[in-house]
Amino acid sequence: MPRFSVVVPAHDVPGRLPDCLDSVLGQAFADFELIAVVTAPEGLCASIVAAHADRDPRIKVLHSPPGDGLSGARNAGIACAEGEFLLFLDGDDTLVTDALGVLDARLTESEEPDLLLFDHERVHWFDGGRGATLERLWQGAPAGTFTVEQHPALPDVLVPAWSAAYRRDFVSRHELAFVPGMFTDMVWSVLAALRAERIALLDRICVRHLLRRQGGRNTIPGRHHMDLLDQFDLVMRRAAELKPDAALLGSVFHQLVCGVLKTAASPGQLPSPALRRRFFRQAARLYRRHRPAGHRPPGGSVGLQHVLLASRSYTAFRALRGTKHRLGSVARLVRRLLRRLRKRSGNPYAAFLRRPVDENLAVFSSYWGRGYTCNPAAVHAAARRLAPHVKTVFLATKDHARQMPDDVECVVIGSARYWEVMATAKYTFNNVNFEMSVKKRPGTVHVQTQHGTPLKRMGVDQAEFPAAAAAAGSLGKLLQRVDRWDFNLSSNRHSTEVWERAYPGEYESLNIGYPRNDAFYGSTAEDVAAIRRRLGVPEDRIAVLYAPTHRDYRTDFLPQLDLVAFCEALGDQFVVLLRAHHSYEGAAGLEGMLRSGALIDVTEHRSPEEVCLAADALITDYSSIMFDYANLDRPIVVYADDWDVYRETRGVYFDLLAAPPGPVARTQDELTRIFRSGEYDGEAAARLRGAFRERFCEFDDGLAAERVVRRVLLGEPAEALPPVVPLGERVPAPAAARVPHH
Repeated sequence: MPRFSVVVPAHDVPGRLPDCLDSVLGQAFADFELIAVVTAPEGLCASIVAAHADRDPRIKVLHSPPGDGLSGARNAGIACAEGEFLLFLDGDDTLVTDALGVLDARLTESEEPDLLLFDHERVHWFDGGRGATLERLWQGAPAGTFTVEQHPALPDVLVPAWSAAYRRDFVSRHELAFVPGMFTDMVWSVLAALRAERIALLDRICVRHLLRRQGGRNTIPGRHHMDLLDQFDLVMRRAAELKPDAALLGSVFHQLVCGVLKTAASPGQLPSPALRRRFFRQAARLYRRHRPAGHRPPGGSVGLQHVLLASRSYTAFRALRGTKHRLGSVARLVRRLLRRLRKRSGNPYAAFLRRPVDENLAVFSSYWGRGYTCNPAAVHAAARRLAPHVKTVFLATKDHARQMPDDVECVVIGSARYWEVMATAKYTFNNVNFEMSVKKRPGTVHVQTQHGTPLKRMGVDQAEFPAAAAAAGSLGKLLQRVDRWDFNLSSNRHSTEVWERAYPGEYESLNIGYPRNDAFYGSTAEDVAAIRRRLGVPEDRIAVLYAPTHRDYRTDFLPQLDLVAFCEALGDQFVVLLRAHHSYEGAAGLEGMLRSGALIDVTEHRSPEEVCLAADALITDYSSIMFDYANLDRPIVVYADDWDVYRETRGVYFDLLAAPPGPVARTQDELTRIFRSGEYDGEAAARLRGAFRERFCEFDDGLAAERVVRRVLLGEPAEALPPVVPLGERVPAPAAARVPHH
């Protein structure tokens, strides 16, 4: 029998779940079982759990119906637990180092109590830890073990289930279970404390609890706050059945009423006046029903609220709590209106916002209007084919508008037509973000398509790296833009996990692949040959694409390679295609390199997918192009001469050099040798590439654009979309057949 059974409901937390599981599995005290409860057997969280279970036999994997919620998942874990003590963790929480060892020592010291309460730290998603939370429980607490009657701080309705260890036979004997609905921890914690014959305390933080940016369901608006009243009723009925002394029952009643009054005084949590009135009247009935004999309301404003609740005086209660709030709201509204008036003077956008939303208009944009490219262009093309009833327009700057395809309706950014479509479109697609002045109207749908798989730190994760953070701009404004997102695209589970952490929001993750990469599976040998002719690639040459990424610690394009010398060293068998990062277009260093005539410049070619199709091999450093190119199953070489500097200045999510897509060169001589010896295309390179493709080409199978159109524009449910084709069954576009030169 293990010492601990740690129950972890694993639902909808892919970005944090690996940390949660690792925090348990990495404990020095190893006598435990980890029970991971998944609700979607085919979902991303289930695959994360399965991968961990393959590596560690202490993990049990259970399935709980999604409709059973958190309480059902925990109850399923309790039912199969075999440990002496039960612990609960949410899937985005973590155990602190040595927590299990400290808990074991305290349980032994206190002679195996029914209930051991310990502290936790609430960790703000961005600002970090906020210190101990339950210090009030330790004040005046008896030494050793005690009953709930011996410590006035207990029971505490705000103690969460994951801040205690429970003797399993105690839970079984009293048939303790989590009740359905919200606020289930409140019922569990109060009844566990009332039932326990021996309670002990541990003044030590053992759990770090994540405070999500989007908030927990206990704090966001909705009808689910009515559950608080059901739990209030249940706790008071169950508590009364145990016949505790009057003071104890009065304490429970007072704490529950405080929670009810707080909700009743928070209009933002109950979304309609009718619901707020219903909540108050139902609370009043429960107040009179469960008020203990001899109970006296507290003094001051809280006591007055008790009196108004008992007398069902909703109008008076609302007046008492609402005056200050209304004055503050009016002041904020006036300030907002003044700012808007100043901003929109002379801009037609405000007038267009008064028009109704066009249910069949979709707007697309890539890279701040840099033309018809990337994921938005691929979705746009699929939309015209699969959803012809939707009118589509593509945004571009004035300079790039001249390069748009003739059959694509182009709208110039900043024009009156631009403000019109931005104000009225039902659907918007972008691989970056729209400007801050664009308003997200109710009922509209915004799709963030992304534009790469993240190796380097992104979003709020850049905050620790000053150079990257400075380039990214205000993180506050970034998060405001994230709040516009309804859908967010991902091409592999690594990306999904990163996006959840780097861009915290309430969007739906579409784990369906990148639409731009569909071209790697839909192109033919004839297409590849035609692209090479357009780019001027000789038929008898091995085309090597060199695509370095941007360096935050530099402003000009300074290639890590001496490209002229490198081209000469490769010889006539090869030709180098240079695609510099778009940040360097027009840079002096780039212009000088191009004047040398030693290579073919494809930097400004509209389609990076076509450039990849033309290339027989890729050289890159840390650019996300490697993840896309891997779909073609062609050779990739990593040139990482400044890896240590890049990693320290930009930050990375994993060690590329430990799991590269092919050979790694740290010097130019090494890079030259890798190509001249043929190592770039050898068996070892193929093995590395195969492992890399399994990890990062997971969802890219040629059907991504269709899935986006069907999910977003046609409104099909996620489960109805075409399933992802297994990697082994996909056939990427063939490399070019080289024609010998005579």
